[in-house]
Amino acid sequence: MDSKSKKALTIAVAGALTLSLAACGSNNNNNSGASADASAPASSPAGPASSNSGEKVTLTFQNIYVDPNTPTYKTAHQIVEAYEKEHPNIHIEFDSLNTDQQKQKLKVQANSKEIPDITMVNPAAQMKPFVDADLFVPLNDMLDQNGLKDTYQSGLLDYYSFDGNVYALPDGNNIEVVYYNKDLFAQAGISAPPATFEELLADVKALKDKGIIPMAIGEKDTWTGSFIFMNIVLRTYGPGFLSDVAAGKTTFEDPAFIEAVDRFQDLIQAGAFEEGATAVDADSGRNLFTTGKAAMYMLGSWETGSIDASSVGPSVAAFQFPTVNGKGDINQFMLAPGTGYAIAANSKHIQEAKDFLNYYCLNFPKAQFDNKNAVGLPQKVDGDMKAAGYSDLAISVMDLFGKVNGGDIAFDNTMNPAVAQAHLTSLQNLFVQKVDSAQVAKEHQTAYEANKDQ
Repeated sequence: MDSKSKKALTIAVAGALTLSLAACGSNNNNNSGASADASAPASSPAGPASSNSGEKVTLTFQNIYVDPNTPTYKTAHQIVEAYEKEHPNIHIEFDSLNTDQQKQKLKVQANSKEIPDITMVNPAAQMKPFVDADLFVPLNDMLDQNGLKDTYQSGLLDYYSFDGNVYALPDGNNIEVVYYNKDLFAQAGISAPPATFEELLADVKALKDKGIIPMAIGEKDTWTGSFIFMNIVLRTYGPGFLSDVAAGKTTFEDPAFIEAVDRFQDLIQAGAFEEGATAVDADSGRNLFTTGKAAMYMLGSWETGSIDASSVGPSVAAFQFPTVNGKGDINQFMLAPGTGYAIAANSKHIQEAKDFLNYYCLNFPKAQFDNKNAVGLPQKVDGDMKAAGYSDLAISVMDLFGKVNGGDIAFDNTMNPAVAQAHLTSLQNLFVQKVDSAQVAKEHQTAYEANKDQ
């Protein structure tokens, strides 16, 4: 296992240290995670005087929490409401967009150097261009306030750091799983989740025969298809494919990559996804599953809270992505360090933004726990999930964290943006037409060679 896989493994396993470690330093009195009121986050010690100076300040908080029915939306708004009560001179203005919309808007804002006071950005390769352009401020000093740094899982902040400086703070640390509706499986005569890719294809056929969408996706947001595809690569090649490409140990024309393209196209051609998937965004894809129209939904464990809160929640369980042609370890997962909160270097209120973000992140894990959204937290928090009334689904997904023995992070968090965009476009095209898999591999390699030094 290469060093990147080892680091990813350390982070993923840290997420499974069940919610038993101290949460938010001295600022959250979390003796029982289930007992405190999430609507009233613990106050953090006062920061520098600028936040309480009386000067009226508005901070724009660009975020990806658009659905009021999701727990993270509720958490964000609860914490902001509490902060504004404690700091009446500070107003937090939400700018909420779905993931792809926010990415595109941030790129436009970056070009004009008009990034909002607080924004969100994906880790590693996706962050690097913003950091290289000096668009974000380092957060090291803010992390040292009120013990915030010690709340994060060991090693996780490395994905948001460059040259010894931390430039963003994650909202999660997740693994990808396949959620499935047990009632819809039963209607199709399926008694257990698939353990092999061949069984998965057979289940797709059985579900289609009953008029049920086998698997919901939101491929208008192209990263969703990539996330599924890279699970197949993880099975056919094993961990570290992209790092091996970058190191010159292999290329995108590796037989394991071509095999993965073949199997992904098998899934599409079998009718696994809804009609017109490329016109469906990620939120609408989720809704197909949470309203009982689709039998499976494959995405990060961050979706657990939203699924639990939906009408199908009691009927949902989760399974690991199966083996492919007998290859792969089902306990190797696609790993997803969360989108991170960053502060714009062009902000006129950097200190106020730091004070707010410190408060927000100190209170985030406790509020998420109380909102039944503790699966995939980036921080440690006290609390007994069973005693707090968490569902069997949430507890079982949390248990999967304990089985992780390796994996990879997403394509667009590994390769530079130009190569990642070529990849996403190439995969999205497969939903429209079948393409020779060797040609798809060649397209990837050509894009990599043309852009690898950017």
